[in-house]
Amino acid sequence: MEKKVFVRDVLHTLDKITGGRVVKSAEDYACGKNPFVVTKTSNIPGKAVTELPGLIWGNPDQEVKKIAVLMTLTESGIELAGATGVDAIVAHHTIADAANSGGVLLKTYLSLYNIALFELHEAFHGLHPGISYLHGHKAYHVDIKYGGIPGNIMYVGEALPEVKTVGDMLTRLDKLMNTEFEEQFLAKEREIRGCDAIEETSVKARGKILVGKGDNPVHKIIHIFPHTGFTPEHLEQAVKEHPGADTLLATISRVKPGNALIAKAEELGLNFVCGNSHAMEIMENGLPLARAIKMYLPEVEVVIFRERVTSIPLEAVGSASIQDYAAMIAQDFLVK
Repeated sequence: MEKKVFVRDVLHTLDKITGGRVVKSAEDYACGKNPFVVTKTSNIPGKAVTELPGLIWGNPDQEVKKIAVLMTLTESGIELAGATGVDAIVAHHTIADAANSGGVLLKTYLSLYNIALFELHEAFHGLHPGISYLHGHKAYHVDIKYGGIPGNIMYVGEALPEVKTVGDMLTRLDKLMNTEFEEQFLAKEREIRGCDAIEETSVKARGKILVGKGDNPVHKIIHIFPHTGFTPEHLEQAVKEHPGADTLLATISRVKPGNALIAKAEELGLNFVCGNSHAMEIMENGLPLARAIKMYLPEVEVVIFRERVTSIPLEAVGSASIQDYAAMIAQDFLVK
């Protein structure tokens, strides 16, 4: 007889995966009790959100036969879960009531489809060396508050034996991310929709070289995340602390032309490479998490909800009739 799995079993599994980091009782909400219960804010009134790794909504005694793993919960994810028989959603990023559920309450929306909801985020970070591995290096030094700034993460690593040049780094990424397929898929979508102006994140924000050439050698890599507050002064100090560094790698976020980090990399004689954007985190964190859940709970079906975002010119969206509808609504009700 096949073993039944319940919501409480999923919570226990996530606790094992994270090494005990999830919220398991009311005591974990106490100030400082669980370091992964953290409030994040840009000081915009009313927009702060608190991370609560573990079960966000659901009955611990509910049976679970199908789990969906995704990065960021949206109403589209909830609707897909409801339409495909998903009993539990495991979201990587922080959940905010209504914001992640189409402007309506999580409790009413999720209860309607009988879906349990979990989140992990910071409780999952730091558990594996995946982002370094994907980009072709093995980190020997990690600083999670470089320059004294909490969250300003910097890795320093040695290139893997098979990664000898800057070009090897990008070739490796393209193969792992299946970029050729994504390009073909986008080309087919443009053809079907009759619109060459459609863009898609994984193709448009793929890895690229900002400073250096593809055949430049790579040995020691300083790996940063620009959105965390890494500055040119930090880079100058990091090069002093790690002699022999020849390549600067930016992942998750990236810099645009004119950014001071580019000029500093040139000044210091570094290659500068942009790797995976945040849009590819489903591969870095989502896929390993889903695999781990399946290994612990082989009785449960596990699926990946992968977000695909495209940019389409206003005039090319939808059918002629929906375009007429939009023009009518705008003209008669919205343009005063």
